Amino acid sequence: MEFDFFTTLLIVCPLVFLGGLVDAIAGGGGLITLPAFLIAGVPAHMALGSNKLASMIGTSVSTFRLWRAGFLKVREALPAVFCAFIGSAVGARIALLVPEEVFRYILIVLLPFAAVVVFRKSSIPAEGEEMDKKKRLAIVAAMSLLCGAYDGFYGPGAGTFMLLSYTILARMGVREASGQMKAVNLSSNLAAFATFALSGEVIWALGLIAGCFSIAGHYIGAGLVLRNGTKIVRPIIAVVLSILFFKTAWELLA
Repeated sequence: MEFDFFTTLLIVCPLVFLGGLVDAIAGGGGLITLPAFLIAGVPAHMALGSNKLASMIGTSVSTFRLWRAGFLKVREALPAVFCAFIGSAVGARIALLVPEEVFRYILIVLLPFAAVVVFRKSSIPAEGEEMDKKKRLAIVAAMSLLCGAYDGFYGPGAGTFMLLSYTILARMGVREASGQMKAVNLSSNLAAFATFALSGEVIWALGLIAGCFSIAGHYIGAGLVLRNGTKIVRPIIAVVLSILFFKTAWELLA
C-alpha cells in the first residue's frame, strides 16, 4: 500500500471524530469520514471497508446510549433493522452492476426537496404524533429497506434520510426517531462491512484505531441529542444535506 500509516492516522482520525459527532446527531457522517480515508491516500475499496468498520464501531456506541435513555424500543425496531440489513446487502450487489452516476442524478433532484422539508418549522417535531402502530411499523420498515439499499449502494446521508422519513412519514418524535435510526443504520453498516471484509478490503489496524475516534464522536453527539433535541438536529441536517448536494453536483460536473 502506497501511503504512510502514521500520516494517514493524522488525517483520518480527527475527521472520523467529527463525522461520528455529526452522524450520531443526524446521520450523514459518511460525508466526512469516507472522503477522509480517500484524501489520506487509502485505495478506494479499502477506504470503503475501513470506513464501514470505524463507522460500525462508533454507531454501536450512540445506539447503545440512546437505547439506555429510552429512545430505542428494540422489539419495535427489529423489523426495520432486518429490512435495512437486507436492503444494504442488495444495494451493495446492485452497486456492482449500475453506474454510480445514475444514482447521483436521482440524488441531485431529491436533495433540494429534502432541504425544503427540513427548513419548515414543523418538519422535525420534538414530540411524535399518534398513528396506528401497524401503519407506523410498515412505513418505518419500508423506508429502512430503501435507505438501507442506498447505504449499501452509495452510503453518505443514509442516516439523515432515515431520520427525515421517520419523523415526517411515520410521525415519530425526533429523539425516538434518532434512536431507531441509529439501530437501523448500525444494521446497514454491518451488512456493508461484512461484504468488504469477506472480500479482504479492510485495513483492520486503521479501521480499529479510527473506530476509537468514532466512538468519542458518537458518544458526544448522542449526548447532544439527549439534551438539545430539535435545536441541534435541524441545523445539522440542513448542513449535511447542503454538503451532500454540493458534493454530488461537483462530482457530476467534474
